[in-house]
Amino acid sequence: MSGIAPSEFLLICLIGLMILGPERLPLVARKIGRWMGKARQMTRSLQHQLEEETDLKKNFGFDPKDLDPHEMMKPREDDTYSPLHDEEDDVEEVASEAAAEKPEK
Repeated sequence: MSGIAPSEFLLICLIGLMILGPERLPLVARKIGRWMGKARQMTRSLQHQLEEETDLKKNFGFDPKDLDPHEMMKPREDDTYSPLHDEEDDVEEVASEAAAEKPEK
């Protein structure tokens, strides 16, 4: 649970009883318990908030595991500029020039 063995916990309780006395020990134990509860609640809240903020599927509408880098590199019709389009245009120009130079029979 907290990494403290039962014998260590008993030793801590005995030292606390000797230092604080039987009247104040239960009050101090209650306060420590409340502080630990608040710390756990704050930790859970922070963890939940971080998980919400980093949820890409919910916030941005995609899951990074679904992304395919090869698919992302393919030119699309709505691209305004892509070096791949230049290569396609060059190939088309060479093909059209070759067709124009070819003597017709």
